[in-house]
Amino acid sequence: MARVGETSGTITWRRLEAADFPLLKGWLEQPYVARWWNHETSDEAVERDFGPSMRGEEPSEDWLALLDGRPVGLVQRARIADYPEELDALAAIVPVPDGAVMIDYLVGAPELVGRGFGPRMIAAMVERTWQDHPDAPAVIVPVVAANRRSWRALEKAGFSRVGEGEMEPDNPVDDPAHVVYRVERPA
Repeated sequence: MARVGETSGTITWRRLEAADFPLLKGWLEQPYVARWWNHETSDEAVERDFGPSMRGEEPSEDWLALLDGRPVGLVQRARIADYPEELDALAAIVPVPDGAVMIDYLVGAPELVGRGFGPRMIAAMVERTWQDHPDAPAVIVPVVAANRRSWRALEKAGFSRVGEGEMEPDNPVDDPAHVVYRVERPA
């Protein structure tokens, strides 16, 4: 039986599809998501920013997290080296090994926020990453330092803080202070 504050059920994954854009738009408009993602939510903007990955025109991957078959969250995953600006910014703070992967994430279903689903979703994607990317030595995630809920979710998912430094924030209202978390591939 699940304890209070936890979520139960099976997490599975599927790639984002164009038919999911209205759902994703709604998630991006949630105040708790909009605060940190700072994403334009017009139909055109969602297509512009998520369409290239969906169509394989960009190396990142957008995954819907399904809880018992119902879409409830999103994880973006990419090899850090595929994004040179991100690589340079991270490498100025922490060592970035060849093949390392980064993720970004959101819990879209409001009823799951603050109930333990975020750490479960992150941990499930890390496990999938070890399977999908057998040469990935680590998953590294920079988080705006003020986004305590996000970095606490990483800690609960098994990540360790490995650095602190300045990076360009997604939301211009944020200070550039970031914390960097990392989890190593199990031996």
